[in-house]
Amino acid sequence: MKTIYKELKTFFILWSTQSLSQLGSAMTNFALTLWLYEKTGSALQTALLSICSYAPYVLMSIFAGALSDRWDKKKTMLACDTFAACCSITVLILLKTDSLRPVHLYILNAVSGLMNTVQQPAGEVAMTLITPEKHYQKTSGLRSFSNSLVTILHPVFATAVFTLVGMDGVIFADLATFAAAFLALLCFVQIPPVNSSACAADSSPAEVVPDKSILEDMKAGLLYLHDNRLILVLILFLAGVNFVASAFDAALPPYVLSSSNGGESVLGVVTSCAGIATLAGSLITTVLPAPKNRIRVIYLTMLFSLGTENFILAFARTPFWWCLAQVVGWLPVPLMNANLDVILRSTIPPQIQGRVYSCRNTLQFFTIPIGTFLGGFLIDRICEPLMEKASPGGIPARLFGIGKGSGAALVMFLLGILGVVICLGFGTVLKKYEFAESSGK
Repeated sequence: MKTIYKELKTFFILWSTQSLSQLGSAMTNFALTLWLYEKTGSALQTALLSICSYAPYVLMSIFAGALSDRWDKKKTMLACDTFAACCSITVLILLKTDSLRPVHLYILNAVSGLMNTVQQPAGEVAMTLITPEKHYQKTSGLRSFSNSLVTILHPVFATAVFTLVGMDGVIFADLATFAAAFLALLCFVQIPPVNSSACAADSSPAEVVPDKSILEDMKAGLLYLHDNRLILVLILFLAGVNFVASAFDAALPPYVLSSSNGGESVLGVVTSCAGIATLAGSLITTVLPAPKNRIRVIYLTMLFSLGTENFILAFARTPFWWCLAQVVGWLPVPLMNANLDVILRSTIPPQIQGRVYSCRNTLQFFTIPIGTFLGGFLIDRICEPLMEKASPGGIPARLFGIGKGSGAALVMFLLGILGVVICLGFGTVLKKYEFAESSGK
């Protein structure tokens, strides 16, 4: 244990403090969702918060990776964290002056999303550089573990602080966690430079050449994916998964908040159950041996997740079943993430990970704003009006209920069908590939 701690000391410092900052940011985002839904009562307007965060992330990520590979990773992370903190301070000022409007949140979320676009590939490469390869699966499980804790704690903490002292109290907590993470990264974390000599003999188009332009660097990331088709197929498969998951995320708050058995506290508990499930899944992942076929694990876990959670929620009427659905749906996710993480880190050279990860981000996450918008649109404009016209004794009413929230239940049912179709379709493609995991086992 002492040897492991010594080898991972820098990782532990960076991981723990960044996770704390992530908790503060998640609390703010959750509280802003509650605040906006209270003000507007619209699923679509609430979903626009996520859309504004992901739109710049998707549009600019492919360029950000090329920049990240050129820039100092530590300075990049510090600068992006500072900009994100400034966005939270701006929200606080607008709240204190009673000037906060939905449009302000959309703009600030877009700025914050842009900063995350640059920071994310730098952070991914930094984690690779400070982690010995033999600990990739273990550290991936630990990162899933912390993400699970954040998912468990942020709705509970945010709801409690929001109810007791208001939105400004949540933002103060966010700023405190930012300060801790910023100081730890600044003073106690040393990120080694990328060893360009490691790929000097690599004749691939992704080789690092200092005088290349940004567009050439961006092209190098795309060419790497083009030449590694299995990675590309995995990314496109997860893009389909993200489409379904983001539409689900847009449907869950109006579904729970509008139900007679729901409300803010219930939404916090239901959201926390997803975190509890991922926490359990993360603990299981850290002790499991490497599977013989990581690709099959990724495919089967997503088929199980999308094929159960949406259907249970669509037909359930009580918080118990909502919580159970979250547990069933999220328990396999850390196992999928860990296996994907090992495949990517073991396959992609660190010298080009920033560019390839950014191309991955654009391709894998471009469906999130689309799915989020579609989920809110379907609820507000199609499914809720459709269910309002449904006969109380008819089949739709018996399946999905009546009143506000029944349209969201119908959307979840449709998403369940779509999720199964996507998994089965990509499953037939993934079976054609055999992945040699010589360094990833």
